[in-house]
Amino acid sequence: MGEHEKEPEHRLRRELPAEVPPAAPEAESAGPEPEAKVTGRERLVQGLWPPRVSRAQLIVAVLLFGLGFGLAVQVASNSDSDSALRGARQEDLVRILDELDDRTQRLEDEKTGLEKQRQELQSSSDQAAEARRQTAEKERQLGILAGTVAAQGPGITMTVDDPKGTVQADMLLDAIQELRAAGAEAIQVDGVRVIAGTYLTDSGKSVSVDGNKITQPYVFKVIGKPQDLEPALNIPGGVVQTLEKEQATVTVERSAKIVVDALRPAKQPDYARSSSQ
Repeated sequence: MGEHEKEPEHRLRRELPAEVPPAAPEAESAGPEPEAKVTGRERLVQGLWPPRVSRAQLIVAVLLFGLGFGLAVQVASNSDSDSALRGARQEDLVRILDELDDRTQRLEDEKTGLEKQRQELQSSSDQAAEARRQTAEKERQLGILAGTVAAQGPGITMTVDDPKGTVQADMLLDAIQELRAAGAEAIQVDGVRVIAGTYLTDSGKSVSVDGNKITQPYVFKVIGKPQDLEPALNIPGGVVQTLEKEQATVTVERSAKIVVDALRPAKQPDYARSSSQ
C-alpha cells in the first residue's frame, strides 16, 4: 500500500447512515395571550359606567328627588318659624301659648255643645219640637257664616291706613285668615261681607274684595272674642308687623258691640241637593 492510500473505512461506519444534523427547534406556535386579570375595582367601574337606567328606575329617581325637595322646603320653613320664635320675647311667647290654649278651649266648647244637642234630642219628650228648635238655631248660625244674616256682638275694629299704596291683597288675606284662626265669627271689610269663598285681588294701588274695589283706610269689623283676636294680630312676625314693614299704620280697637250688617244674597246651588230628599 502506498503512503497516500486511504485507510479502509470501518465496517460499522459503512453500515450506519450519515449523521443528520439536529433540526432547529420549531418556534412554538403563538397561541392566544392569557387575559389580564380584572380587579374588583375595575369590575365595579365597568358595572357602573356607562350607566344603564331603566324606565322604572328613572321614575323612582324622579319621585325620590321630589320627596327630598319637599322635605328640604319643609325643614327650611320650620327653621324660619323656629328662628322667629327663638327671637321673640318672653311676653310674646306667653301670649302665643295663651292663644293656642284658647283655640283648644274653643274646640272643646264646640264638642261639648254638640254632645249637649245630641243628649237633648235623645232625652226630650217632644223630639220633633226639639229638632225644629235646633234646626232653626243652626240655620241662624249658618246664615251668619254665609253672610245672609246680619250679626252683632263683641269684637274688634282694625283700621289699616296705607298712604303709599304698598299694601297688597295677599297681606289683607293673611289678616283675614289669622282672624278666622283666632275665632272670628263674622268679618266685614269696607262694607263687603267676608264669607268662605271670599277672594282678594290687587287693583292698581288698591285692593278688590270679591270684585268690589275698596278704598283706604281699610276697615275690618270683626265679631269674636277680643281677648283672642287682638293678640293674634300682634304676634311677632304677624299681621301688624308685616303691614308696618310696608309703612302702613295699623290700629286695633276692642269693642263690646260690633255690628256686621253687610249681607250676601242667598245663592241656590245649581247641582247639589240634600241627600235626605
